[in-house]
Amino acid sequence: MREIVIDTETTGLDHAVGHRIVEIACVELMNHVATGRAFHRLVNPECEVSAEAFAVHGLSTEALREHPVFPAVVEELLAFIGGDPLVIHNAEFDLGFINAELARCGKPALDLPCVDTVQLARKRFPGAPASLDALCRRFAIDLSQRQKHSARLDAELLSSVYLELIGGRQPGLDFAIQAGAAAAGALVTRVARLARPHAPSAEEEARHRGFLEKIKGALWLSEA
Repeated sequence: MREIVIDTETTGLDHAVGHRIVEIACVELMNHVATGRAFHRLVNPECEVSAEAFAVHGLSTEALREHPVFPAVVEELLAFIGGDPLVIHNAEFDLGFINAELARCGKPALDLPCVDTVQLARKRFPGAPASLDALCRRFAIDLSQRQKHSARLDAELLSSVYLELIGGRQPGLDFAIQAGAAAAGALVTRVARLARPHAPSAEEEARHRGFLEKIKGALWLSEA
């Protein structure tokens, strides 16, 4: 099963008043495991980045002017997403911005199954903080590189959080990975184990014989 984890950074908080996407990233999951395939673009929003947004992600209006506008990357974005389910942290926010950008390009809105990890976290941990930072700390996921928000890094962090929210790495997954490696001709190292002793001790034999002698007509005694 293929899923796409998506995150965006924007010029502000409300696409309805003209705020735009400045960064978008997608990470591919296959059977809930990141494949290493990703889509990532910085985008010229063609408008000013608000001071509040700049403080969050550090992407300035001037720096973004040298990057392509959204219509220049939209086809590549849609091709990467395909028709597969989405995984988004606070889906209403990101989908609102993505669909607003698609509408400006004359494209239909994304209409795909979507897992909102905020809602998933609130169901699993009622009353607990559900921010990406809080969930990373809960699951001991390394946040040392997250000095500011970054769509690419946040999508990668979210893919790890999502795996934990749905139950973590399953015990059988490691066996499946090893089997796949063996089928591909990779070397699988097996650790030799010493044979376990199975012979009974003299004390165990004596206790067993004493038990058999209590049984009337025990066949085991006649064969002894």
